[in-house]
Amino acid sequence: MAARIPPLTPEQFAELGRELDALRRELVADLGEPDAAYLRRVVAAQQRFEALGRALLWAGWFPPAWVAGTAALSVSKILDNMEIGHNVMHGQYDWMGDPKLNSKMFEWDTVCPSEQWRHTHNYVHHTYTNIIGKDRDIGYGLLRMVDAQYWRPYYLGNPVYAFLLMVFFEWGVMLHDLELDRLMTGRRSWASTKALRRRMWEKSGRQALKDYVLFPLLSGPGALATLTGNAVANLVRNLWAFSIIFCGHFPEGVADFTQEECENETRGQWYYRQLLGSSNITGGKLFHVLTGNLSFQIEHHLFPDIPARRYQEIAPRVREICQRYGLRYNTGPLGRQIGSVWRKIFRLALPPRPVGRSELSAIPKAA
Repeated sequence: MAARIPPLTPEQFAELGRELDALRRELVADLGEPDAAYLRRVVAAQQRFEALGRALLWAGWFPPAWVAGTAALSVSKILDNMEIGHNVMHGQYDWMGDPKLNSKMFEWDTVCPSEQWRHTHNYVHHTYTNIIGKDRDIGYGLLRMVDAQYWRPYYLGNPVYAFLLMVFFEWGVMLHDLELDRLMTGRRSWASTKALRRRMWEKSGRQALKDYVLFPLLSGPGALATLTGNAVANLVRNLWAFSIIFCGHFPEGVADFTQEECENETRGQWYYRQLLGSSNITGGKLFHVLTGNLSFQIEHHLFPDIPARRYQEIAPRVREICQRYGLRYNTGPLGRQIGSVWRKIFRLALPPRPVGRSELSAIPKAA
């Protein structure tokens, strides 16, 4: 790997790999009942919030009940999506032997089929993190999110596309595996997506039926209140998930890599790419729970199948490793990180600034 950002020597790459492998072994050896008990508590809390939200929305004709019910249901959907669904489907709790919490059997409360998400996220994104042309999470096939993406007039709509993706995020995640940009350019045939589309239709149909038909009908006179409450809870979950995920991947200072830079990548070089291609968000304990501990995106990219509750515990050690190797540990409060993301979205909507003569003269000439 010939990185465009602080390069390490082969010996440093090897030592970095050994250090982080040792940290991983330490974590795996320490997994046990406290981790399992934590997840069960979160699942129980999520179920209680959902039950409370559904009950309050049944009386949603009374405005305070609608507000409280929608808020409770929003928290339930966020917990299901972030701290439970995302982490369980990474295999973080497969060692428990609980079929309800097994990565291959879990189905979450969102329109994207879990098996398709595991392919696009667990395999494609976590294998090729921030490699241009390989990691399809860079822009989701819709946005320009790194300078190296070739600019074209289409990207003038970058802020609009980002806003729509944020509002309809669960649907954007569902469509991700179709690779719509490749379908539009003929690099993928529509017929080859038949099985994917059938499964999407089945899952999204059940979700829509549950949220927008079944539960409203069960509410009787409060049907409209339940319908709007479900819609708002889904919107809140979408806005939150988009914001946390984009803050973990796209603030200024997060590195991207070319395919050539990552050829014949060693374990240490893979860790190096995860460290520099991610960013964290600072906050309190409750905030981290509601983010699914993806506020520790750096640690998550290093160890995606380790229970996320452990990321806060190891973050100081990972940061110390970065400091020792002269690598940036990108972190900051939510407001700063999300502001950085949106500034980047607007900046990359515009064509690259032409290089001036003074800048050209400063570029060293080839020997």
